[in-house]
Amino acid sequence: MTDRFDYLANTQAKLGFGLMRLPRIEGAVDIPQLNTMVDRFLDAGLAYFDTAFGYEDSEVSIGKALVQRHPRESFLLASKIPAFAAPSKEASEQMLYTSLERTGAGYFDYFLLHNLGAHRTAYFEDWDTWSFLAARKAEGLIKHVGFSFHDKAKLLDEVLTRHPETEFVQLQINYTDWDDPRFEARECYEVARAHNTPIIIMEPVRGGDLTHLPPVAAELFKATDPASTPASWALRFAASLEGVIVILSGMSNTQQMEENILTLADPQPFSVREREVLDTVRTEIDKIPTVPCTACEYCLKPCSQRINIPGILEAVNQYARFGDKQAAGATYGWNTDGHKMGKASDCIACGSCEVVCPQHIEIIAELEKAADLFEAKQA
Repeated sequence: MTDRFDYLANTQAKLGFGLMRLPRIEGAVDIPQLNTMVDRFLDAGLAYFDTAFGYEDSEVSIGKALVQRHPRESFLLASKIPAFAAPSKEASEQMLYTSLERTGAGYFDYFLLHNLGAHRTAYFEDWDTWSFLAARKAEGLIKHVGFSFHDKAKLLDEVLTRHPETEFVQLQINYTDWDDPRFEARECYEVARAHNTPIIIMEPVRGGDLTHLPPVAAELFKATDPASTPASWALRFAASLEGVIVILSGMSNTQQMEENILTLADPQPFSVREREVLDTVRTEIDKIPTVPCTACEYCLKPCSQRINIPGILEAVNQYARFGDKQAAGATYGWNTDGHKMGKASDCIACGSCEVVCPQHIEIIAELEKAADLFEAKQA
């Protein structure tokens, strides 16, 4: 292993600062609070900051709070290029230079092809983003290249086989997605391990979902360990996995940061009893009725409106399971506008999706519900 991961010799350094959900006041990033959080993070011996071209005003904000206020050698900064969101190859490549300008960082320690999976993967292949980033690495603008991934294990294996130059992979891993066939978190983890590819975990608390548990699940945690929070259980699960070099947490305030630092400073292995409780909590969450979508994507091809039906149903199920409309709405926005795909309200009720759905879901009716739930304010 090269020096790229030497700083992780510090156990505490596994915590990474995810910069997608920054502290805000009336919609604007709260720079004074972000300054405080950045300083506390560095004072704790931590170094890894993760932003992206597509995170609203995140790159500019971390440029102010981190890059302009601390020596460049004192931190590691990661960003990402979402080629699928660009209108052309040239525009996608310009994203790197825009990110460098926004942050003022001079170079990125870690740089990712953002959100490989489904139709998005082809953009990076067709536009040869891999070679472009390799050339920029040779120039010193990037130190290490990897990718983030949202799809099934089979495709992950194909990408890692096709690109052995991959230095790390960023995966969504948490205890509720671990054995969920819609996400295949365990299988993706095992594929990365089989390729001997270091893993960065994203969404260990599932974007905050795992702090909004059904009452029966929350009570199970509380009865087992009254001093621990639901978030700490989720972080300890992530920390229990081998081959993980960074656990990203999107922290929005100093309280969340303090809790995460404390939890991952010395993450204790789960006892047999704690493992049983975690399994029971997962079972209780799974009991909540949801739309039985397996994200097979058979419905996408015949849809003339390019509606991201699996992505919309993911948001619907997220709201059903965890009750956080804001978080589910963010998922809805990302899976529709964020992927340049149609919204639920774009449905023309042709029924072509329902004909091919193996789960026999009444998709038209579910899209109507999703439009009412997530698009009402736009009406």
